[in-house]
Amino acid sequence: MKLGKYRTFNRIFPVATLLILCLCFTAACGRQETVSSGKTYDIYYVNNEETGVFSRQYQTETEDEESLLNELIEQLGAMSAKMEYKAPLAENFRLLGYSMDGEQLTVNFDEKYKDMDSIKEVLVRAAIVRTLSQVGNVGYISFTIQGEPLMDNGGAAVGKMSADMFIDNAGDEINTYEKVNLHLYFANETGDRLVEENQRNVEYNSNISVEKLVVEKLIEGPNSEGHYPMINPSTKVISVTVNDRICYVNLDENFLNQPYNVTSDVTIYSITNSLVELPNINKVQISINGETALFYKESVSLTTIFERNLDLVTSENSPAE
Repeated sequence: MKLGKYRTFNRIFPVATLLILCLCFTAACGRQETVSSGKTYDIYYVNNEETGVFSRQYQTETEDEESLLNELIEQLGAMSAKMEYKAPLAENFRLLGYSMDGEQLTVNFDEKYKDMDSIKEVLVRAAIVRTLSQVGNVGYISFTIQGEPLMDNGGAAVGKMSADMFIDNAGDEINTYEKVNLHLYFANETGDRLVEENQRNVEYNSNISVEKLVVEKLIEGPNSEGHYPMINPSTKVISVTVNDRICYVNLDENFLNQPYNVTSDVTIYSITNSLVELPNINKVQISINGETALFYKESVSLTTIFERNLDLVTSENSPAE
């Protein structure tokens, strides 16, 4: 009797096992199908040696951009159970919130963010920017501390950042550098016309924006013989921001003191034409210490939003290599 029962179970077992395996396989396929139907994002972390960032893939079905931002921010604060890496938002500072304005995401932190040493701060910033830049309409990201712009070690605003400003680094290559071709406009010899200067392969610290780089290069002066400066070299750049394709250039009061014999239009449109050469800019507004209710050389109102003016450009053009 016992033997008969055993044989019966022995005959049923392979069939039952096969059915269970089929069900498990079907369930696994269902789970695989669910996972693969989502979208994959890279979440960036700081390595334990604090010499670079690396990514891990994260998959989600979330499509709503605000929900996705919150989800990725949550992942940036999730510590590794095995302490394999450092989550950028699991440090001693707090994320106070964020806001979107067009394609610019502003992320606001508390004062403790500034307690990090410079190398770690750049890594944390790179990890956050590269992660959140993957969200749909986010084109640029800026950091603020208690609502004030994040400043670099030199006291200048870091400004808006994009993912391509940060490249993979190792060791001391933490301050990343990139190369860009600039089309700048300087004064001619008589100071009444503009001449174009193509500065090729300009190397710059990728922690600043290209827009700010353009303004700084104009203040620095031309590289080509026969081209002349038109902005007071003592001028300090307070900030350069872009919103709705308008570039807002905020300079200090030294800009109003003109040491060169150039017309007001040459100075104003050297800045405007040079910035409008960038693909994301159509117009320019210039302010002094945040104020626009001023006149430059008592003739040009800074309340004006300037557009490209090629009528001032001469045919002289000796590109700088």
